[in-house]
Amino acid sequence: MSSIRRLIFALLLAKTASLFAQQSTPLNDEEKRQRFLKAREEMRTIPITPKNDATPAPKPKPKPSHPTATPEPSTPKPAPEPEPRPKPEATPVPKPEPKPSTPKPVKPAPPPVVVEPSTPVPSPPPSAQINIERSGLEQSQGMQPVPFKGWFTRWHYLSKAVQREIDRAPVLKHRWRYVVVHNSGTRQGNAKAFEYYHLRVRKMPNGLAYQFVIGNGTSSGDGEIEIGNRWMRQINGGHVHSDYLNNIALGICLVGDLNRDAPTKRQLEALEELIRYLRLRVGQIDHKFAIVKAHREINPPRWPTDCPGTNFPYQWMHGKFD
Repeated sequence: MSSIRRLIFALLLAKTASLFAQQSTPLNDEEKRQRFLKAREEMRTIPITPKNDATPAPKPKPKPSHPTATPEPSTPKPAPEPEPRPKPEATPVPKPEPKPSTPKPVKPAPPPVVVEPSTPVPSPPPSAQINIERSGLEQSQGMQPVPFKGWFTRWHYLSKAVQREIDRAPVLKHRWRYVVVHNSGTRQGNAKAFEYYHLRVRKMPNGLAYQFVIGNGTSSGDGEIEIGNRWMRQINGGHVHSDYLNNIALGICLVGDLNRDAPTKRQLEALEELIRYLRLRVGQIDHKFAIVKAHREINPPRWPTDCPGTNFPYQWMHGKFD
């Protein structure tokens, strides 16, 4: 490479010297042009290779080890990954089937031993059981028979129809222990009106809260005795703020607001006959008749009340039935 460069440099130097020598003689324009073209043609014939554009000599290719081997491409392509071969599934080992177990023979249970009591106790009828909420015990009482009222007993307010309804109810022995007297707090009314109010307004599922109602002559007769559904079905009342007392206490309501008015004479006479008849009908407990109380005398202290009102004759009632 150095020798080629030296040769090129010498040619250029000689050419330049000849040009300077020719410039001493003045030339016209045509001569200048001809010389320029000639010099350019001469310069084109000299191959000039720049220093930086030197083409590197090609490297000899390695001979293949085997004459039939295919030469590798200049840019090798990545070989595709081999697809994974599926592994053969293991052959499941068959589980041994369980042998059927032979059921063991069941021995028959020995018959229950029945011990007979020395004194046979008769089983009570289903209708003779009653739940007492305070004690939580079931007692077999039996049915209370209709009592004999006497040959010459006369009832002015208890008609034959009312007596039959009272006697027809299935009364249990020792069920009713109290008779409680109330007033309606209204100047008029009857059993049907109170039934609607208790059922529709107060949402009491069994309707009329009392077992009996005695009219004052406004919506029913003065001294007229009306029998409620609770007596006929012999279910607990809804007239006292105590579930236990409602289960053992009969309720009698006098129509009227006895804080403003006094009960009528016929109401008090009908009340006396009804209480006497009911005490005979429900029977005695420990040789005593049912206890007669006013509502305010038996209601629990947590719910004080003035029922049956300030104009009710408490002394008259206690004088009759204590």
